[in-house]
Amino acid sequence: MYAELLIQNGNKVYIPSVEEGIAWSTERKGSPGQLTFNVVKDDILKFTEGNSVRLKVDGKNVFYGFVFIKKRDKDGIITVTAYDQLRYLKNKDTYVYTNKTAGEFIQMITSDFQMQSGTIQDTGYKIASRVEDNVALIDMIQNALDLTLQNKKEMFVLYDDFGKLALKSIQSMHVNLLIDEETGENYSYTSSIDSDTYNKIKLVYDNEESGKRDVYIAQDSSNMNNWGILQYFDTLEKGENGKAKADALLSLYNKKTRNLTIKNALGDTRVRAGSMVVVQLNLGDIKLNNLMLVEKCKHNFNHEEHFMDLTLRGGEFVA
Repeated sequence: MYAELLIQNGNKVYIPSVEEGIAWSTERKGSPGQLTFNVVKDDILKFTEGNSVRLKVDGKNVFYGFVFIKKRDKDGIITVTAYDQLRYLKNKDTYVYTNKTAGEFIQMITSDFQMQSGTIQDTGYKIASRVEDNVALIDMIQNALDLTLQNKKEMFVLYDDFGKLALKSIQSMHVNLLIDEETGENYSYTSSIDSDTYNKIKLVYDNEESGKRDVYIAQDSSNMNNWGILQYFDTLEKGENGKAKADALLSLYNKKTRNLTIKNALGDTRVRAGSMVVVQLNLGDIKLNNLMLVEKCKHNFNHEEHFMDLTLRGGEFVA
């Protein structure tokens, strides 16, 4: 394994002396990609917050972002934290939009904030109307993706692809990789009905035309007997299909949740949050042989070693 890390300050590009340990972390939603590393300060190296950082491993593009935090100690070691372009989506603003897909909304934001965009897949679902007031841009986008998931039962992932924002369906992010007892050093597994489990969905809409409140309910009587009533309640926006959304939410949440994290799996730079990998593990009460979604991923590069920690999701497994 050969890792090449570059820092660019104006017209100068530095190859710093990096101490052991580079960590690259990604999450499927809500957070930018992060790169942390330690460099040795010398008389040549000069860089500051806002400078660009690039990481390639074995010639493959891994991370492109910008220095946000520098932490120094008395030995001349600088601990650097860099974030990819998604960091700028933490800016807050107000947007009102109608009849746009999540992808079209993302392209509107990238244009307004002069961000670089790459592959933006068509999400296939038009959001009738939406008001986002004093909300972080990344949360606005996630709201649009959540509405798409609820109404189309299709999940999309927004991420930074080496300096360009990309939006892709998880179905197009399969990685030909097997995680099992041989490739994963250890795992942590829990099961629960304590959060994100609902066997009754109740949605309401205040119908101005009829002057009445429309109520849409979807429920699973069998699981209500087994677990008691676990109700999800929400209001509908104008134009939403109440029955279809209630059915979709029941299908999404009417199940026991399980959590699975893999520790020190053999590293593969193709894997990031949003990737799909095959998992084969005997967890005791369940045997896994499934395609699973990587919810969180942390790569650790140390000399000739490359391992990764994965938080996985799929079926009853949630992050």
